[in-house]
Amino acid sequence: MTIETISRARRSLLFVPGLRPDMFLKALTQPADIICIDLEDAVALPRKDESRDLTMDLFSKSYETQSEKMVRINPITTRHGLSDLDALFDLECPPDALMLPKIKSANEIRILDELLSTENTRHLSFCVIIETNSALEQAIEIARSCSRVTSLILGGVDMSADLRCKRDWQSMLYTRSRLVHAAASAGIDLLDVPYLDLKDNEGLERETAASSDLGFTGRAAVHPKHLSTINQIFTPSQDEINRARRVCAAFEESDTGLVVVDDELIELPVVRSMYRVLSIAKMIEAL
Repeated sequence: MTIETISRARRSLLFVPGLRPDMFLKALTQPADIICIDLEDAVALPRKDESRDLTMDLFSKSYETQSEKMVRINPITTRHGLSDLDALFDLECPPDALMLPKIKSANEIRILDELLSTENTRHLSFCVIIETNSALEQAIEIARSCSRVTSLILGGVDMSADLRCKRDWQSMLYTRSRLVHAAASAGIDLLDVPYLDLKDNEGLERETAASSDLGFTGRAAVHPKHLSTINQIFTPSQDEINRARRVCAAFEESDTGLVVVDDELIELPVVRSMYRVLSIAKMIEAL
């Protein structure tokens, strides 16, 4: 019987602009599980080539960090997106992952998977931005499209425009719920869109807690000041870890697949979630 585990913690993702390599180096000292250099939204069209050159130069050497290093490329249906991909093949120390914008179908992911099958890029994992109505419709297929897809992230601005709805949490509840379904179906992580009001920490905490309760596993940020709140909310509490240990121990001692812990009947779906809690706790402890 297979129990879901995770390979790394993905509670928080910090975006840094591709035109600021100095910010990337500073970001590596921050408590973000993922550092993502943004070549797309953070860079104006006339400076795309400059941003690519600056970013790719960063990967001429390796870095001693536990953070997952990611690059958000331009859409693969554009000239700049294709140039971003082409630049990856010659890197001495490629990033760990790519963030893929404007994806509309699972077939696009499969094509990229095959294209990046060279020795220098076959290790790259994918974080897919779900920000179009077409992607939302195919969210489960995209999440399951290939083994490289390790996370989805909500692209709230473009998605709300595509759906003709407001961008607030409640108006996007259907979208979030559908993405929770897709990510859980594939056993991958799901990150929420950054909270853009840097002065409203109460709002950040309230909205991030709601996302966690719904089934998200992490959240992106555009400023390091949000990382501690995000990490705290997506880190299992000691009580949650202790309960997970009791549930998993009871399950391992049982030969029926059904156990009772704290006067509650526990079945396999709950056991899977408890093993995930322990896996997350173990990864965070190693950071």
